[in-house]
Amino acid sequence: MAHDYLIIGAGPAGLQLAALLERDGRDYAVLERGGGAGTFFTRFPRHRQLISINKVHTGFSDPEQRMRMDWNSLLLDDPDLLFTRYSPKYFPDADDIVRYLRDCAATLKIHYDIDVTQVSRDGDGFAVTARSGQTWHAKNLVMATGVSQLHVPDIPGIEHVERYDTFDTDPESFTDQRVLVIGKGNSGFETAGALVEHAAVIHVAGPHSVKLAWQTHYVGHLRAVNNNFLDTYQLKSENAVIDGTIERIEPRQEGGFRIRFRYARTVEKVRELEYDRIIACTGFRFDASIFAGNCRPDLVINDRFPRLTSAFESTNVPGLYFAGTITQSRDFKKSTSGFIHGFRYGARALHRVLSARHHDVPWQGTELELSPEAISDALIARVNTSSCLWQQFAVIGDVVTVDANTARYEEEVPVAYVADGGLGTAEHRFVATLEYGPDHDTVDPFDITIPRVAENDPVNAADASYLHPVVRYHRNGVLAATHHLAENLENHWDLPEVHQQPLVVFVKECLAGA
Repeated sequence: MAHDYLIIGAGPAGLQLAALLERDGRDYAVLERGGGAGTFFTRFPRHRQLISINKVHTGFSDPEQRMRMDWNSLLLDDPDLLFTRYSPKYFPDADDIVRYLRDCAATLKIHYDIDVTQVSRDGDGFAVTARSGQTWHAKNLVMATGVSQLHVPDIPGIEHVERYDTFDTDPESFTDQRVLVIGKGNSGFETAGALVEHAAVIHVAGPHSVKLAWQTHYVGHLRAVNNNFLDTYQLKSENAVIDGTIERIEPRQEGGFRIRFRYARTVEKVRELEYDRIIACTGFRFDASIFAGNCRPDLVINDRFPRLTSAFESTNVPGLYFAGTITQSRDFKKSTSGFIHGFRYGARALHRVLSARHHDVPWQGTELELSPEAISDALIARVNTSSCLWQQFAVIGDVVTVDANTARYEEEVPVAYVADGGLGTAEHRFVATLEYGPDHDTVDPFDITIPRVAENDPVNAADASYLHPVVRYHRNGVLAATHHLAENLENHWDLPEVHQQPLVVFVKECLAGA
């Protein structure tokens, strides 16, 4: 069983890449450990409410713009395979996405119940062995397995506590108990919020500050849908968020636990705190245990994610690619590659990388009239409609390459891939992205005493905090000039005097003498 492409994992990323390979008639197969697509979502989140938004009613008729508010759909040609047709809820049930993903998988080449136990080198490709003894061979291997293992921090005694991935979620089993939740992410606060009506005391602990998604714009930080627990802390309902380091967990003979806790913001000595139950909600990591030594990928960020090139390839294992949430090492806690609405575009970019490398298919693009007006009009049109640039802010952009007497517009190229020469060299190149301002994650957007740049202010656009288009001009691969388009409350960056005309002037000045 040999293929050009072998994908491990039939979650949303594996399905997205497989659908594109299927469309183009490539030789591929998908191996899935579970009995159906989207197995991860049959267990997670544990309390069965997704935090990926599903805005059915957007006011847009353009399908591309509607995808800006649809965080669950894959990029498919079938108009019926949109997640918005599967649930009307803004925060849908996890079972709905399982049903959706299994419909998406119906026409793809997927082998289920294949538990991969080893990946090794096989000549210039890979050999993938399953627990059953079956072996597959592939020239190119794509890992789309997600973060399938709980990340367990190095705390003495943590092996004695309950874990987010296995604990009994019945709130009544926590009645009148003192509970410690380790972890200040969404899984921690999801868990704490579910226990509020039954537990006597709940503490949520971690060494870092709570970061709120509405402020940082990183949707993996604490979402408003999970932050009701903060009210119960600040309004004195016996619950608390405690900031510091757990130095040891010790089971008590009479039941429960005693912990040694060092507070982060005080000078007091280490305190001993006691709890009836402790739940570790400490995030997830990529499982690299299946790789033989001759093809084990380098890992980053406390060994939680593979180290990747800008082409989604392992930095030390050629031909080993990655898709899905495990590509977030490229924009960790900065953009959206950790989530479906981000990595679906990353998977499409990977498909274009593979098409260029192995099938001589150039990056999707169109020829433009070589004039500042035509270039500006094309950029304005895309930043006002593109869902990819909207979702993958600062990470994926549109590119206009000018050489000799031609201008070519190429869509949805990873910015780092351009910088690394993925599109080749060019004397003149414009890269357009959507970005927040540099201070966006520290300024309270609801504090009216903080001065901010006025809406539709082209003079001060570079100082804007909110999402807005940025166009960078590179000459012979070196950044030569940057232009910010003024922010707009409703994200309409097409006002003639505010957006269009200043951009034309910028492009004209960049190309002067070309």
